[in-house]
Amino acid sequence: MPCLHHSLSTLPSFAKSADKTAKKSTFASCKTLQIRAMRAVVQRVTSASVEVDGHMVSEIGPGLLVLVGLHESDTDSNADYICRKVLNMRLFTNESTGRGWDQNVMQRNYEVLLVSQFTLYGVLKGNKPDFHVAMPPQKAKPFYESLVDKFRKAYRPDAIKVSQIFP
Repeated sequence: MPCLHHSLSTLPSFAKSADKTAKKSTFASCKTLQIRAMRAVVQRVTSASVEVDGHMVSEIGPGLLVLVGLHESDTDSNADYICRKVLNMRLFTNESTGRGWDQNVMQRNYEVLLVSQFTLYGVLKGNKPDFHVAMPPQKAKPFYESLVDKFRKAYRPDAIKVSQIFP
């Protein structure tokens, strides 16, 4: 099995789910949180790269590293939502005004590295991870490719870098 290694220089991370209706659970109620939509973990980076078995698969300079987890029930509307939110998140300082959290990745002309990460839907059953709610690889690969196309159409195609690792 290939070894996947993420290398990055960074600032704080943010997580975004395409399911806007998910209910939060509390320890008092002991209800299980059910999320039925795509997940994206977004990390501001000064640089990021993905290596597989010691070979560089993809890399970017300043921008966003986005780990994308696909749920088995994801639809195009989930992909549209994640694409729109990631590209429009105001995570960067406006250099001309000095205002923090004022500009998005497109306004800064930064890059985006998308990484397929099915483990975002892993749950522990005892001591063993279970990924049954993640989208199966045969369905995930074309869906992930369509998500990448959405990012490229919404921004500059050359600014969207990808790393697709499917088991």
